[in-house]
Amino acid sequence: MKLKTVNRSISLFVLIVGAIISLIPFVWLIRSSLMTTTEIFEFPPKLLPEEFRWSNYVEIFSIIDFLLYFKNTLIILIPVLIGTILTCCMCGYGFARLKFPGRDMWFGLIIATMMLPGAVTLIPTFLMWSELEAINTFWPLIIPAFFGGGGFFIFLMRQFFMNIPRELDESALIDGASHFQIFTKILLPLVKAPMLVVGFFTFMGVWNDFFGPLIFLNDEAKYTLALGLLQLKGSYAADWHLMMAAAAVMTLPAVVIFFIGQRYFIEGISLTGIKG
Repeated sequence: MKLKTVNRSISLFVLIVGAIISLIPFVWLIRSSLMTTTEIFEFPPKLLPEEFRWSNYVEIFSIIDFLLYFKNTLIILIPVLIGTILTCCMCGYGFARLKFPGRDMWFGLIIATMMLPGAVTLIPTFLMWSELEAINTFWPLIIPAFFGGGGFFIFLMRQFFMNIPRELDESALIDGASHFQIFTKILLPLVKAPMLVVGFFTFMGVWNDFFGPLIFLNDEAKYTLALGLLQLKGSYAADWHLMMAAAAVMTLPAVVIFFIGQRYFIEGISLTGIKG
């Protein structure tokens, strides 16, 4: 009993230390967002500012068109969320429950795409969208989400569908249900946890995406939040205190969403299958 208590105390201590270390960058971000640029770069660094400059958060809205960038981000985010969740579930169901020629080979090719660095496919992808005259539009950032959403999400959903007993499918087929009805009415309600995981990762990927908009968007009126923050950095100087404030505002939605759905997120990422 004592050994169990000691092990539990050690585990708790390690978790607390790990949590503190993980929170340090976030605390440093908030602290820097309430300072001047001079105070941020003082050495030795200050733990707290001499005066909390809440005006930094107000000032960012007057320097950059924050609401426009926010609207552009939502224009990309909402269809990408819908497309990714819908198509990765369809692909996962197909690879887990349907039998068709070359199924394992195609799934292996999808998994192999996860090994390709983004730099390898960047130029061919850009040339393709350029030929389609889609540069400086949102389409290159939206349309790929409707083709499975990526190898990792397809793999994740396939694993969950494979953990669901096949007796459910067989019973539904005997009762005359089609595969579409089995997919939508029986299996989808059982994979809500991994769907939320896919949604959270997709949200984080689109919300923080800097490279994609940088490559495909040229018009400042179409910039997303991540790309719009670059406007706070000039050619010779940067308003670091305002960049920190803007970054803190950008971080807030992700933190809120995680705390609201953390139970489902942890349940989904653990790959435990369905509840008995």
